[in-house]
Amino acid sequence: MFADNKSETECCPKFDPIPWDGQEIIWCDKLFIKDTVPQLFHIPLPGILPKKISAMWNKIEAAGAKPENKDFLMLMSESSQWKGEVYISVTKEISEAENIKLSGTYLTRVFDGAYNNIPKWIKEMESYVSQKGKSVKNYYFYHTTCPKCAQKHGHNYTVVFAEV
Repeated sequence: MFADNKSETECCPKFDPIPWDGQEIIWCDKLFIKDTVPQLFHIPLPGILPKKISAMWNKIEAAGAKPENKDFLMLMSESSQWKGEVYISVTKEISEAENIKLSGTYLTRVFDGAYNNIPKWIKEMESYVSQKGKSVKNYYFYHTTCPKCAQKHGHNYTVVFAEV
């Protein structure tokens, strides 16, 4: 859905974790559109997340706000065990969507594994951020490929962004 090199067997480009791991990223009004996803105990309700993402992507394409693959980001966060948020980077504001600008400093680490490892990754991030003399304000998760492409590529990378 998001790659220009889309084929029958692959929709997500192969992800290179090296440029993302151990970085400090500073954003000033980085533009995203945002939508919410109902979840039960931190797990999105079945079938809803793909529909939300597709609807968001359709708005992005219709508005001509699609970022280049190298600039594409889809971040996930949650405000409670009942509600999660999806943020997709865009090149301009979209009137039919909730536009969000993120600003701040983010430390990143790349993890490889199943999504149920997120609590473990958060603990590792807390330790990493603490070693840098900082504290975490919020977490965002960049799941770099869909499950089908993760299986094809042999890696299920997630970039954890810790806002500090």
